[in-house]
Amino acid sequence: MTDSDSLRIGTEERESAVKFLSDHMSAGRLSLEEYEERMSAALEARTRADLKHLFTDLPPPHPPFMAPLITLPPPVGPPTYVPSAPPAVQYESERYRLVAGVLQLAFPFGIGRFYTGHTGIAVAQLVSSLLLVGIIWSWVDGIMMLANGGYDVDGLRLRGF
Repeated sequence: MTDSDSLRIGTEERESAVKFLSDHMSAGRLSLEEYEERMSAALEARTRADLKHLFTDLPPPHPPFMAPLITLPPPVGPPTYVPSAPPAVQYESERYRLVAGVLQLAFPFGIGRFYTGHTGIAVAQLVSSLLLVGIIWSWVDGIMMLANGGYDVDGLRLRGF
C-alpha cells in the first residue's frame, strides 16, 4: 500500500466509484450480486485503498481519483538570469545622407536615389518627373533623407552629416 492509498476519501469519490461499477455491470463484467457487494463496499470505504481493491480485476475505465498521484520534485533554487548575446553592431554605409538629400533636392530626378544604389526608385522618379509628380516626390524624399537619414541598397544606415 502506497502513501496515496492511505488518503481518506469523501462522498464524491464514493459516488464516482459506484457510477463506474454501474458502468461495468452494464457492460456485463459484473453480475448483479457482485455489483451489490462492491457497491456496498464502495459506500462504506474510508480510504483510496478500500476502493482500489474493488477495481483490481476490472479493465479501465476507473474513477479518475484512483490514478496515481504525481509529485513534482521541489525546485532546485531561484531562477537565474542568463543574459542574451549583445545585439549585432549596425555598420554605417560609405554613403552620406547629406549628399543623398542635397542631390535629391538640387537635381529632382532621382539622382540621390542613384547615389544610394536604389536604381528602381531612381528610375521611377526620373520617369515620373516628366509629369512633374516625380519632382515633388524627389523633393519630399530629399527632405526625409536629410531629416531621418535612410539606408543604402545593402541595408546599411547612411552616415550622418
